[in-house]
Amino acid sequence: MGGHDKALVTLAGRPLLRHAIDRLRPQVNRLALNANGDPARFEDLGLPVFGDTIAGFVGPLAGIFAGLSWAQQQRPMPEAIVTAAVDTPFFPLDLVQRLATAAAGRTGIAVARSRGRIHPVFACVPTDCARDLEDFLRRAESRKVTDWLDRAGFAAVDFAGGEGTHDPFFNINAPADLALAEALIMRDHWEGNP
Repeated sequence: MGGHDKALVTLAGRPLLRHAIDRLRPQVNRLALNANGDPARFEDLGLPVFGDTIAGFVGPLAGIFAGLSWAQQQRPMPEAIVTAAVDTPFFPLDLVQRLATAAAGRTGIAVARSRGRIHPVFACVPTDCARDLEDFLRRAESRKVTDWLDRAGFAAVDFAGGEGTHDPFFNINAPADLALAEALIMRDHWEGNP
């Protein structure tokens, strides 16, 4: 995205981060933001902001671990966290409920899937997975979320995104993706979809 902070890139007049917050806030009890760099850039959101606690660029796994660590410090401590990516402005409005239901009924970890593809950053992860994830990261076996998930075990939760509709986990990685997202918002606005 041209070196810009993706969370602050504007889509339909609002930063991508605001789209994610607006979709997630009604689904959760508490909301926090994992972001590296100066947390002051998010001051106006009124959310707790915490950076990665594992040194080096570890990627999304470090963010998941930071979220688990933050959750373990909360009172009362939540049983699990749900993670979501800021560059995915159309994720489902029932994401948390469906992931939490699947996580409770199976392995404890649940991950979103659409069109046969796993979206490992959209996950419900029990807070007691923190130690296992930290051990995995410190051993540097892999930096891939899917490698840790395969080892830990997880349930995949299918979300709609069939033919004729956009994938709810469509993510914005380039200016062309941003233009497509703008077009999808305009189409959904005219069709009355959220």
